[in-house]
Amino acid sequence: MITLIIVAHTIVCLFLICIVLLQHGKGADVGASFGGSSQSLFGAEGPMPLLNKITTLAAIVFMGTSITLAYLSAHKSSGSVMSDVKVQEQQAPTQQPPVAVPMPTSPVPEKEIPKGTKEKSSPQ
Repeated sequence: MITLIIVAHTIVCLFLICIVLLQHGKGADVGASFGGSSQSLFGAEGPMPLLNKITTLAAIVFMGTSITLAYLSAHKSSGSVMSDVKVQEQQAPTQQPPVAVPMPTSPVPEKEIPKGTKEKSSPQ
């Protein structure tokens, strides 16, 4: 339903743009009065009354579809875009016991003092 209204709204919008661009401005009548054509194809008044009626009808349809789309979007069922997404349960990884770091069993050997040298004793 909404898709059909959106398509109709878009078509009427484009038609309304085209029909407005086809119309003459208010200043065009002054130029035509000094030697312009009488435009007898559409009658003595020219195409303006016909284009005005078409423009009015297109504007009414455009406003109707605009209001309808606004109403439908405001009263849309409350939901989320994510409501249709399936949720997969993920199992938490099992906790492994912490790995014990082995402590050295023997003390760290100090620097060996070369033979023949005496340790300097600190004065007391």
